[in-house]
Amino acid sequence: MIPPTNVRPLSDFQRRSKEVIARLKKTGDAEVLTVNGRAAVVVQDAAAYERLAELAAKYELLAAVDAGLAQADAGLGRPLAAVRADFERRA
Repeated sequence: MIPPTNVRPLSDFQRRSKEVIARLKKTGDAEVLTVNGRAAVVVQDAAAYERLAELAAKYELLAAVDAGLAQADAGLGRPLAAVRADFERRA
């Protein structure tokens, strides 16, 4: 969640972009830029974005594993030998 202190007008960013970029790099926090008082875009340091993207990818992988385990628990899976046989037939 982005705190209200990190919500700023786009015009401030345009006037002080170097200062804002330095702050983003220093804090690693994201900021919401507004246009006419409404949220328009989110900006953040590239390194912070990459960390966030990596976390999202890990979460998606864990969610897929969780779904697979739930299917296996429900008896919806296939034996590994049957899956390997399918792969060998296709190769």
